Amino acid sequence: MNDGSRWVDGAIARNTGDGKFQASIRTAGIEILADEPLSVGGNGSGPSPYQMLAAALAACTTMTVKLYAERKGWPVTHVETSVEHSRQNDLDPADCFTRRIEIEGEIDTLQKARLMEIADHCPVHRTLTGGARVETLSADAPSRPMSASDHAVDMEALISVGRGSFDFTE
Repeated sequence: MNDGSRWVDGAIARNTGDGKFQASIRTAGIEILADEPLSVGGNGSGPSPYQMLAAALAACTTMTVKLYAERKGWPVTHVETSVEHSRQNDLDPADCFTRRIEIEGEIDTLQKARLMEIADHCPVHRTLTGGARVETLSADAPSRPMSASDHAVDMEALISVGRGSFDFTE
């Protein structure tokens, strides 16, 4: 059984036995519950996996936009990102994440437009739009060391080295 010690950046989820879907998730030294809504047979005791994915995109976007504004010295006082998840229809089953970003502060139209562009470069957005690889191993498979992928380091690196279109000279 994995106690989480080999995971540099990840999570462990276990069914709780309370209801059909409820899972206990351990990550970043805390424990949270995931579940499905009552309407589909869950307990409604926590966010669904897609709500957590939407939350990850919202959080990453907010952090990245605020970090970029601070690096530029722009007076952004508040960033709020909301994300909704949906599927178009049975003919187009692609998942869609609709993101709305509110930026407050004494910034001009060009600065705001640049911050909206920067939002597309947050690490979670890049993961969702670029496609990630998922490797599945059985619990008794030999452990492979995981690379450190600290989210704050990823955001700093994207901005500092100009990965993508992060360029502070613009």
